[in-house]
Amino acid sequence: MSSPTTREHKRDVDNSYSFHLITISTSRCEKYGNVRSPDDADDLSGKKMKELVLSKGHSVSKYELVSDDPSMIIESVNHALDSNADIIITSGGTGLTSKDVTIESLVPLFEKEMPGFGELFRYKSIEQIGSSIILTRASAGILKGKVLFCIPGSPAAVELALSEIILPETGHIIKHARQ
Repeated sequence: MSSPTTREHKRDVDNSYSFHLITISTSRCEKYGNVRSPDDADDLSGKKMKELVLSKGHSVSKYELVSDDPSMIIESVNHALDSNADIIITSGGTGLTSKDVTIESLVPLFEKEMPGFGELFRYKSIEQIGSSIILTRASAGILKGKVLFCIPGSPAAVELALSEIILPETGHIIKHARQ
């Protein structure tokens, strides 16, 4: 239940936004190369992101598949920042292995960090994965008036992040990111 203040903040926000979706997976990238759709890369998480975004009346400006390589990740996000996308979502590379470099690549670019996203994501994830939530470094921040979410690569994590956090707050977040 939202308070009158929260309802006031959410009033007068546009209803449709453009999303740039990026799946970060070296193995998928090596197998499928440069693809235009999550269907072309057998990317269940990418497909789930796209379906959820479209189901809420938003658009997907672009889908990309990139390797777990800092320069490729940064280049892809910079391309998204120069596009008409309002929100950029990366999926994958948020864990603790040496290959997981999404957070190290992107968090230093944030003009403003949104620590509440990672905190809420982990809180909501506890029912699904229990204490394993300590292994994720899901994060979000603002760059050039756009919002960047870095979420884990599993379909369940994508479903949770988009359905319960990102999509319900999209307009509210964009409104403040652009001020």
